[in-house]
Amino acid sequence: MSSLGLALRDSSTMLRRNLLHARRYPSLTLNLLLTPIMLLLLFVYIFGDTMSAGIGGGGPDRSTYVAFVVPGLLLMTIGSTTIGTAVSVSNDMTEGIIARFRTMAIHRGSVLIGHVIGSVLQAVISVVLVGAVGVAIGFRSTDAGVLEWLAAFGLLVLFATALTWIAVGMGLVSPNAEAAGNNAMPLILLPLLSSTFVPLDAMPGWFRPIAEHQPFTPAIETLRGLLLGTGIGHNGWLALAWCLGLAALGYFWSTSKFNGDPR
Repeated sequence: MSSLGLALRDSSTMLRRNLLHARRYPSLTLNLLLTPIMLLLLFVYIFGDTMSAGIGGGGPDRSTYVAFVVPGLLLMTIGSTTIGTAVSVSNDMTEGIIARFRTMAIHRGSVLIGHVIGSVLQAVISVVLVGAVGVAIGFRSTDAGVLEWLAAFGLLVLFATALTWIAVGMGLVSPNAEAAGNNAMPLILLPLLSSTFVPLDAMPGWFRPIAEHQPFTPAIETLRGLLLGTGIGHNGWLALAWCLGLAALGYFWSTSKFNGDPR
């Protein structure tokens, strides 16, 4: 078998392994999925009328705020889901299974590839579930055509891939699962410091640079523009640059740590 065929075979085996683990132990995924859903319901039904009046400049209209907040929470869902990846990778490194894999005739990179692909699939499924909740409470994307939907899906997958590689690196450098979960917390805290809940021009002057110069805000603004038919401006290129940069950083960090760590 060629090296490419061996890599594909072993990566698919590791992917099945990770998906089986996610199916047998769904509590972590469900707990992480509940965070964006609870925030969505909280902000829409408790703060929705007030927030929509501030955003639209008119009377209270909860549907206005639903349309605004759902794109941000879809990306927050990805950040939340990838915390489980960091925990899973850390468990593999500390429980001895990786040492066993090192002694077997399998493609070395297949272990990490299985984690990444499995996490991206889980993130996409989680996004679909949160999106379904958004639709159920009134989110509509009537101005998005086929190309906009394809671009939005591509952005979500690329963003999930980038954050997953970062989460894998966090899991590899963590001494245990608890530390991995703590190290990955910025992936769910950064959306809270972005344009998820309020527009940039409504933020205080001292806080706005924090929201602007991070990966979530341009990705949120791009996704919001694609789904709602509003302008994207330079956010599309910024989101793409952040995704590619984080993916490259996470990949080289993770592979160098994995190949050099004897644990």
